[in-house]
Amino acid sequence: MNAVILAVLVMVALSLARVSVVFALVVGALVGGLVGGLSLEQTLDAFNTGVGGGAQVALAYATLGAFAVAISRSGLPDMLANRLITLLGKETNAVHQARVKMLLLTAVLLVAISSQNAIPVHIAFIPVLIPPLLTVMNRLKLDRRAVACALTFGLTAPYMLLPVGFGAIFLNDILLANLNSAGEPLGLEITRGMVPMAMAVPVGGMALGLIVALFWSYRRPREYQAEDIANANVSEGHTPAKPHMLGLVMSGVAIVAALGLQLYSGSMILGGLVGIGLLSMGGIFKWREADDLFTSGMRMMALIGFIMISAAGFAEVMKTTGEIDALVSGAFALFGDNRGLAALVMLLVGLFITLGIGSSFSTIPIIAAIFVPLAVQFGFSPMATVVLVGTAAALGDAGSPASDSTLGPTSGLNVDRQHDHMWDSVVPTFLHYNIPLVGFGWLAAMML
Repeated sequence: MNAVILAVLVMVALSLARVSVVFALVVGALVGGLVGGLSLEQTLDAFNTGVGGGAQVALAYATLGAFAVAISRSGLPDMLANRLITLLGKETNAVHQARVKMLLLTAVLLVAISSQNAIPVHIAFIPVLIPPLLTVMNRLKLDRRAVACALTFGLTAPYMLLPVGFGAIFLNDILLANLNSAGEPLGLEITRGMVPMAMAVPVGGMALGLIVALFWSYRRPREYQAEDIANANVSEGHTPAKPHMLGLVMSGVAIVAALGLQLYSGSMILGGLVGIGLLSMGGIFKWREADDLFTSGMRMMALIGFIMISAAGFAEVMKTTGEIDALVSGAFALFGDNRGLAALVMLLVGLFITLGIGSSFSTIPIIAAIFVPLAVQFGFSPMATVVLVGTAAALGDAGSPASDSTLGPTSGLNVDRQHDHMWDSVVPTFLHYNIPLVGFGWLAAMML
């Protein structure tokens, strides 16, 4: 069996068996490296090389967690939650609750979409916005899997379709650049306007998956235990302050400053540190409590950080084995000149690669150099080639245990330990987004 396939299968199987995702990634990398012909020493060297690249991400998430904890002490999240609770009123009829549920899901979806394009902060908003809303969700008996699907759609679909913010990076700087780089020797030329037009069909499939998730799969009420969610991410011995004017004003200023500085500098770490400093100036916490603040923040975000670090090591081992090229060439050797099967194989290979790496942005450079010549050889049009490479890279971003598109929602929905990462974030998003992406991506490749 190809080492990449085996490594991904081992990683996913262990994760589904509720083994730590970090442990699953490490074991999967070891299995893939050894089966791929690397020695144990070479496998560990490749893993360690990749791990170094994930350290900055882990520090960024720890800083973000500390900022979220500091915001929680200001009383702003509690005030927001209380205001939303008043939307319930005294009515308890199903029609009223359904209306509030849809309002909440729509608001979460719009914020997630804007985090990719209008205000490109990616998952930075989740630890601040989602935990205080859990009280409202519990009262509404809202299935958090529906919220996870809404968040993941908002974190992935916009960058696949809209060429602004993260979408400009994905569509123009990565997808278009790699397509033209690989296609230039073959006479293939892709224009900037072709890319979002081609990706519209696969994104339509994701939109259909979102509708199914919200209106059918997870529409039924789901009970959650009443936990002290407001204090779930606050260190022992500290409770959120009662809302007061200075604290609320400084919280607003800190959020705007942190997001603005992140947009200007591109550094989540710098934005979070400035936000924490402003909150301290506003009297939300004292500087001598900074160590405790960072400890609380790291406790909340540590899992995401370690998973991202391990995923970077896993990806480096897979690249070092050279088995990705063998996977592609071996798959196409089985199907001859059948264009339909060729398109399906491209999409499935992309799914397996992205499931392991956890990032569609990192997958494109790996597969474009291989897929573009194959697409030209099988007679696919330029638009169809865009669909195949773009969709193959995006497949698995939603639904990967190591993707921040699933880790981010889990970090906000699991502060009271009632939202399982694999079964409540990964599996629902995999089923509702990757299946329609394969179907709509294949259909677009065959028709365009």
